[in-house]
Amino acid sequence: MSLYIGSIVIFCGLLLALSVVLEIAARFFVDAGPFTIDVNNGERTLTAEGGSTLLNVLTDNKIFIPSACGGQATCGYCKVRLPDSSIADVLPTEKAFLNRQELANGTRLACQVKIRRPLSVRIPQHLLSVQQYRAKVISTVSVTHDIKELQFKLIDPPTMDYSYGHYIQVSIPDPQEGAISRAYSVSSPIDQKDVIELNVRLHPARGKIPAGKGSTYLHNLKVGDEVIITGPYGEFELDTDPKTELICVGGGAGMAPMKNLILSILEHIPKKPVWLFFGCRTRADVFYLDLYQKLSQKHPHFKVIYALSEKADDHWDGETGFIHLSVDKYLPDDLRAQQAFLCGPPPMIDAVTEVLLDKNMRPERIFYDKF
Repeated sequence: MSLYIGSIVIFCGLLLALSVVLEIAARFFVDAGPFTIDVNNGERTLTAEGGSTLLNVLTDNKIFIPSACGGQATCGYCKVRLPDSSIADVLPTEKAFLNRQELANGTRLACQVKIRRPLSVRIPQHLLSVQQYRAKVISTVSVTHDIKELQFKLIDPPTMDYSYGHYIQVSIPDPQEGAISRAYSVSSPIDQKDVIELNVRLHPARGKIPAGKGSTYLHNLKVGDEVIITGPYGEFELDTDPKTELICVGGGAGMAPMKNLILSILEHIPKKPVWLFFGCRTRADVFYLDLYQKLSQKHPHFKVIYALSEKADDHWDGETGFIHLSVDKYLPDDLRAQQAFLCGPPPMIDAVTEVLLDKNMRPERIFYDKF
């Protein structure tokens, strides 16, 4: 028995010694530094100690790359290009988010790149203008049983030049990680530069799935509370031709960019044809319908269709079934000239995309945000 215990002690001691050796090796041979990081061929030059992630280094230097998951490699937003990187450098956690062309041209997820040598980084130019803002809550309203409309007054800087379909990131305090970021689409119209409005659905704990850190934090904010946000982000480019029809399709908390687009277009391009298709589970999940119905009466080029996927009550006179069925029902078969913006859960996005492609919409004219 004593021999058995002694063997265990010796084995544990060897493991501990090996761990110490590996830690020392990591510090002195792998994570040494400092290293130089060249951004966009000399536009910015950064210095970073080894061992940190590229995403953290960029953030520390006020270069705010989007990262809706907070650097956990689950969103795929933080793409940058490392011209000197090879496919062999790409980690398994990254491959699900990179297509063949991206793998070939050195695209990586910044959250998965550890600083172990000097790097050359190529970042989309528009991201270099993203700023960090202090903002204060000026309104919080429950629009459904699980969705809140929150308005933030920008303090420093006092305005943000956001546009059609843009989103921002909110810094969420976290006891384990210090702070994490979560992305939310802007729902306010583009003229409202000093105020940011969001629609945030609460994600409560379900079984082994923990409650959403971002939505829980935002749902508990009170008027007067301050937050830190970064933005604006977004690559959607609206076709501003008044003759080009825009098809907006959303579901659940995917309302925010729809509201931003519709209110902005009706103000600036009032003759542009716009469709809004929005899917809800039940009557209790319907919000902003009265607003849109009034707008459609005032603007004949704006058409709004809501649909309930679950059994409707006697007071519902709108469409029923999943929203892609309404898209198929109301839109013509030739959509080659139209543009679409979709926002909602992945199954909805996939079903609507299939309908649009069947109606001859060009793939490059379909923009979407899955969540």
